[in-house]
This record gives sequence, C-alpha cells and structure tokens, in this order.
Amino acid sequence: MPETPAKKNLCVFCGSSFGLNPAYVEATIAFGKLIVGKNYRLVYGGGNRGLMGALADTVLEAGGEVIGIIPKALSERERAHQKLTELHIVGSMHERKAMMERRSDGFIALPGGLGTFDEFIEIITWNQLSFINKPAGILNVAGYFTNLIAQLDLAVKEEFASSAIRNKIIIETDPEILLDKVLR
Repeated sequence: MPETPAKKNLCVFCGSSFGLNPAYVEATIAFGKLIVGKNYRLVYGGGNRGLMGALADTVLEAGGEVIGIIPKALSERERAHQKLTELHIVGSMHERKAMMERRSDGFIALPGGLGTFDEFIEIITWNQLSFINKPAGILNVAGYFTNLIAQLDLAVKEEFASSAIRNKIIIETDPEILLDKVLR
C-alpha cells in the first residue's frame, strides 16, 4: 500500500484586527477553508482576535488542524486562542518566529500590520541569506500589498536587494493559485 504523504504546514501571517475593508475578512475566511480543503495544517500567531482569530476559527470549524505560537507577553493582551490543536507559549517574538519557521513548509502574508510585515520580511531575509530555503508568498487582497510590492521592486532597482530573491516572492490575487505555488 502506498505511503500517505505527510501533511504540510502552512504559516500564515495576518492582522490581529480586521482592518476597514470587509474584503480582508472575506478573503481570510475563504483562505482558511482552502487550507483545510487542500489538507494542510495552519501555523499562525496564536491569537483569537482579528484576522488571526477568524482564520484559526475557520480552519477549526472546517475540521482542520491549527498550531498557534504566541509570546507570553502577548498571550494575555492579544488573548491566546484556547481551542487550537496545539498552542505554544514562548518567551519572545524571536522565539515565536524561529518556531514558526521550524514548524512550517511555506509562508503566506494576508493583510495585517507591522507584525505581519516584520514576520514576512524576516522570512524573506532568511531565504536571501540562505538560512532557510522555503517558499513565501503574498495574497494581495484588494490591493493591500501593492505599495509593499512597489517598495520591494524599488529595493531591487536601487540594488539594495537582488532580483533573484525578489523573484522568489510569490504574489497572487487568487488564493488557490498562491497556495498551489507555495506548497507544491
């Protein structure tokens, strides 16, 4: 009998608030259902608020597995999600990002704030420095990341970043295409 392939872990970075555009919540919920439909496990920041909470709740309600990783200092302020498959409370943001990287096969950014930008850019940086070699993508919901994408392109144009690393960042508006490219 053929061996069943191991379930892949997808790390998603997204906001602890909902943002103003309802498209962000709609896309996050649809993305959560897609993760379960593709039989992937979600790795995320461990909170129960905003897009993070909506994503985790959607995956859990659809029968999927969710691994949350949250620093102790944020576990009370952002309210750690208590119904996850696994919840890891770590000592710092550095530990959180390192554990997220270790536990994940690929990374996707959904709309979010500075924490989302920080976590996603760190993954890109680790890829650039050859600390890791894992796919990373952006779901550009309602043009949310258009200015960040332009900034990345400017960094290449001004020779602060290589075109090779910029070309490795997968950018899509279609969530299924993005997911298929990130976790082939």
